[in-house]
Amino acid sequence: MTQQRAPLWEALVKHLTAPGAQFHIPGHRSGEAIPPEFLQLAGPGMFRMDLTEIPGLDDLHNPQGAIAEAMELAAGAYGADKSFFLVNGTSCGLMALILACCGPGDKIIVPRNAHRSVVSGLILSGAIPVYYQPAVLDDFACLAGPDVLQIKKLLSENRDVKAVLAVNPTYYGVAGDIASLSAVCHGAGVPLLVDEAHGAHLRFHPELPPDALSCGADAVVQSTHKTGGSLTQSSMLHLKGKRVDHGRVAEALRMLQSTSPSYLLMVSLDVARRQLALKGRELLDKSLRLAGWCRDKLSKMQGVRVLSRERLGAAGAAFLDPTRLTISLLPSGLTGYRTAELLHHRYHVHVEMADAAGVVAVISLGANEEDCRRLFRAIEELVVTEAGAPLHLPEPPRLPPPVVALAPREAWQKPGQYVSLENSLGMICGETVAVYPPGIPVICPGEVIEQPVLDYLLEVRQRGLHVQGPGDGKLRKLRVLV
Repeated sequence: MTQQRAPLWEALVKHLTAPGAQFHIPGHRSGEAIPPEFLQLAGPGMFRMDLTEIPGLDDLHNPQGAIAEAMELAAGAYGADKSFFLVNGTSCGLMALILACCGPGDKIIVPRNAHRSVVSGLILSGAIPVYYQPAVLDDFACLAGPDVLQIKKLLSENRDVKAVLAVNPTYYGVAGDIASLSAVCHGAGVPLLVDEAHGAHLRFHPELPPDALSCGADAVVQSTHKTGGSLTQSSMLHLKGKRVDHGRVAEALRMLQSTSPSYLLMVSLDVARRQLALKGRELLDKSLRLAGWCRDKLSKMQGVRVLSRERLGAAGAAFLDPTRLTISLLPSGLTGYRTAELLHHRYHVHVEMADAAGVVAVISLGANEEDCRRLFRAIEELVVTEAGAPLHLPEPPRLPPPVVALAPREAWQKPGQYVSLENSLGMICGETVAVYPPGIPVICPGEVIEQPVLDYLLEVRQRGLHVQGPGDGKLRKLRVLV
């Protein structure tokens, strides 16, 4: 099959060009019942493509036609043996992999910076997490990728582990040595699962870090919408080899994914894959050129630090995705939070994320010169108009290894009550608290709330940082087990 084809897109266009009477869901009937203001902004074409499983358009949960062909082409483009389209994001893909590899009481090695959907996977499967803590990069307080030696030690200490999970690359574009990690995992007889949410583009340009599948990973989940050009919430899951049961993954996805999958999302995956396969190198050439221009200009600016390959130097930090710009104005007296706020309100420049140290700007497939110049000019002005005494990066929270009193599933199922955050010390947490971005859990169900964790949560509340997971989003109270 040629990568020039987009089978699902072709099937959908064929259906739209044939006359017919429409007596199926969705109820808006190709946009005729869509509120007019929505229709005016979106245009009628989008709603005509919002279809369901009618003859000729296949079925995501039993693919035998256009969807099956589209996923086969995706596997070919990514070097996988089997690929799946995901309409519930990378989150459902990670949960499916954990369910396919682990049952109640099984151990799985996971990084502490895993996305909170991994915690959901632990709850659903009943698996027991064995955590490892990635290294912190100086000056930017961001985490590195997986530390091979640390994971090797954990594998030797936990010989009954069923799988290893890694986050690679990180939100900041930092990537580890996945080839060596794959060899270590396979030597221990366990599969390597990779959350490659921010790496759907890696395979398509030699100047980017190597993609996990080409480095020997057994299963990879990618947010195609983040860096691959598809619609938000659309992702792909790729399998290679036999260490992960393909049938079990398919069963898990049938359980986790919507039974009314969006054809808009699936078609966007199909054409995004075709674009990457045919024009990915060309589009990424432009992204890399623009990112290089920004990096060079900002790096020469007094009062600005930019994360570069030369600044890595930590275990788990072997590569850096140059299309990610991590920019710190701490030398100019501005935290990342304040930088992002000023960029947004004063210059209408919207970055991907901010933390205490800096901001992250993504130079994506669709980046253009005007936007990059606007970012540069805004920062150039900020370091003049807002400059203050240099800020020293506060010591990152050195949270201790979590004390797992109960498996996440057991903790989630137990009755609980809400207590004030201040009075939660020493109790067993009954919910997940993750600070966004980047969505890394601070504490998970079944873990003891120790003093460093409580102090950090109090600081998060005091600074008004955005959190997800707890029932009380203001962190005035926390659910604990009784």
